[in-house]
Amino acid sequence: MSLLIALVALSLLAGAAVHSSLSTFLIAAAAISAWLLAFGVREGLARRKHQQ
Repeated sequence: MSLLIALVALSLLAGAAVHSSLSTFLIAAAAISAWLLAFGVREGLARRKHQQ
């Protein structure tokens, strides 16, 4: 069921990206990438701190 939800969400986001301008799409992609990078760093630091 979660795979179906993920596919529906992906198709909605892809459809929204098609209808937006390239600059809007690139700004959104950069914001999402920055958030994912910050999340990864935070999780990595927490995991390292937990192992010690």
